[in-house]
Amino acid sequence: MSLAPLTGLDYVQREGRWADLERLRSGNPMYDATIEEIKGRRIRVGDHWLADFASCNYLGFDLEPEIMASIEPEVRRWGTHPSWSRLLGNPSLYPQIEERLTALLDAPDTLVLPTITHIHMSVLPILAGNGYVFLDSQAHKTIYDGSMYARGLGATVQRFRSNDIEHLTELIRAVPAGVPKIVAMDGVNSMTGNTPDIAAFAKVAREYGALLYVDDAHGFGVIGERGPNETSPYGLKGNAIVKYCGESYDNIVLVGGFSKSYSSLLAFLALPTWLKNHLKVAAPPYLYSGPAPTASLATVLSGLEVNEKRGDAIRADLYRKSMKVLDHVRALGVFTPNTGNTPVIELPLAAGEDIDAVGKLLWDRGIYVTLAAYPLVPRDQIGFRAQVTAANTDEEIDELNAVITELAAMGKLRTQ
Repeated sequence: MSLAPLTGLDYVQREGRWADLERLRSGNPMYDATIEEIKGRRIRVGDHWLADFASCNYLGFDLEPEIMASIEPEVRRWGTHPSWSRLLGNPSLYPQIEERLTALLDAPDTLVLPTITHIHMSVLPILAGNGYVFLDSQAHKTIYDGSMYARGLGATVQRFRSNDIEHLTELIRAVPAGVPKIVAMDGVNSMTGNTPDIAAFAKVAREYGALLYVDDAHGFGVIGERGPNETSPYGLKGNAIVKYCGESYDNIVLVGGFSKSYSSLLAFLALPTWLKNHLKVAAPPYLYSGPAPTASLATVLSGLEVNEKRGDAIRADLYRKSMKVLDHVRALGVFTPNTGNTPVIELPLAAGEDIDAVGKLLWDRGIYVTLAAYPLVPRDQIGFRAQVTAANTDEEIDELNAVITELAAMGKLRTQ
């Protein structure tokens, strides 16, 4: 008896919750686009030019001539990709990066691994063991995935209401003493742009013998320690949320990446030296993953130099440009969950509005953003995210503000 050939549907269960996203991916030009050319923060898709507000290159380091020029000498020295796992061998660029990064963060030590996703999927389960992970309900999907993997290896995962100290305390208090406990959450939230009260969460973690595990992918490079000579409310140095909140690293592991502000493929943990040494034999990315390309290592080092020389001036410009958008949004009475000043500006749609239609209007007006569709966000948060960078021009920001005004006048955006 002959069998009918299998189709794609026989291999993959297509869940209904992905239907909206699949529709957008196949029919909206804002999704799955092939970008053929860039000029500053303008991009060309086909013959259509757009102002790019979907980039996470907050400091504009992707376009810095000094940083781009750092690549060729290191590639000539190391080749494009010295393909040892870190356990076997480390180009000297690695310890140079970790030494400079440790000093910038004012941390006990640092460990560099390929990506933040690698870190969450490998380090979070090691830290949790057979203990508990208390997961912020709005933590990034990659932290959630790492927590689910930890659960599969024996950990118990409990979610607490986002930024709700009392709910976390209620959950953590019920766990017996001596059991490993991890509180996992975002620093600067990737959608709202808001910063949690890390000092308050650290206090709870220390009181109950827990480790606070913070992913500040969007904060590193933007916010940093406060001081009398700061050039903007972002603080100084861009050394991330722990220093921004005036905290020490006691009972805190900070996770961050260079793929946002530093425009390079690399990530890190700030952690005690004993834990760093343990992860060198226990974390699969250190043992098995190939290294970041030489170009990434070179641009990280060069980016650290540029940050030291003129990072605070760049952040002052980024703050000014971010506030130009936020002040405009607030003056229109349009709702954004960003209650602060970071360059991550989410604009949810009014109830019943079609994200496909809004995306096409933005496209027609020459504005490129991150469309936030279900299930990437809950249905009541569907909308779009504009990310301001230091490389965006004032003209481009004026164009974005004009389109926001148009959408608000049409009743497409949620109001305050």
